[in-house]
Amino acid sequence: MGKVSYMKLKGSQNLRIRLLLATLSTKSIIIEDIRADATWPGLRPHEVSFLRLLEKVCDDCVVEINETGTKLKYKPGIIMGGRHLVHDCGVSRSISYFLEPLIVLGITNDSKDPSIDTFRSTTLPILKQFGIPAEGLELKIESRGVAPKGGGEVVLSVPMVPNSLKAIKWVDEGLVKRIRGVSFSTRVSVQFENTMIHAARGILNPFLSDVHIFTDHKAGAQAGMSPGYGISLVAETTSGCVISVDTAVSYSRGEDDADLEDDRKDLIPAEEVGEQIASALLGEIKQGGVVDSTHQGLLFLLCALCPKDVSEVRVGKLSPYGIEALRHIRDFLGVKFVMKPDASTGTVNLMCLGSGFQNLSRKVS
Repeated sequence: MGKVSYMKLKGSQNLRIRLLLATLSTKSIIIEDIRADATWPGLRPHEVSFLRLLEKVCDDCVVEINETGTKLKYKPGIIMGGRHLVHDCGVSRSISYFLEPLIVLGITNDSKDPSIDTFRSTTLPILKQFGIPAEGLELKIESRGVAPKGGGEVVLSVPMVPNSLKAIKWVDEGLVKRIRGVSFSTRVSVQFENTMIHAARGILNPFLSDVHIFTDHKAGAQAGMSPGYGISLVAETTSGCVISVDTAVSYSRGEDDADLEDDRKDLIPAEEVGEQIASALLGEIKQGGVVDSTHQGLLFLLCALCPKDVSEVRVGKLSPYGIEALRHIRDFLGVKFVMKPDASTGTVNLMCLGSGFQNLSRKVS
């Protein structure tokens, strides 16, 4: 057996997409200086949890972490499809951080990652654009959980892709025709939801009358183990695009997550939450593009995984994560995007030739 060649990287930035691309491209990586100078050096609990999840999903995957957690050696295995797995995500990050077709246990809503409501209303429809079958693609919310103790549970099912994704031309944002949303509350009064909805509608209704925000109040076992509330909004356009924003309000996490200082704050009043999230949605719509800034990285990755055909998409101002995703896609998959800014709209057109990635894990009949 030949000697394994490792791609060398540094720092903790974009660890998740590095591991994902390493797995898809079957390239072994070494990441050094992971928060080496921080007060709490090394990998965080949610990052270790994600590595353990990859070990469950992949056969013959090798993960080596040094004693301080500042150096990671990762040799990807073979992705095994069709498994029914259970994974405990912990309480460091939201379930959406893991984004895997598994049954997972942990936080379903927080202020750091897209909520499960956004994942269901926006992320899954984006997958359908690339030819992933709609039948069997679903997310069920068994219970909700917010920081610090979590307690949420979701079941995510993703059907097997027959062979490969399909290249797309997706450049028409269309006009916003309606806004939908979901507010939630756990272990607090349902009045928090009513206040958020009233405040959000006060911002949105002057622009559009078709605004409906549903409530999802949880109690008992379905409410997780911590009090909190939040809201997710989705703007649907005439061309089938979905632009989303969300937030959640709860108490801070434990001391094991020292980097998440922005989570350590007093609870924001429900009225202010509704106003802020409605304004954030208007900001995303103003930027233009077929997806919101949160989903740019996913959009670019799906384009790169398409067959060797040209895909073209339009986005608003490139987000920092979107820019990093483009760089990592170039380094791991060898796919480069041609970018054409449109000064009249402030949007950016991106084109690429897919890598020709195929689903080798599909069942052969």
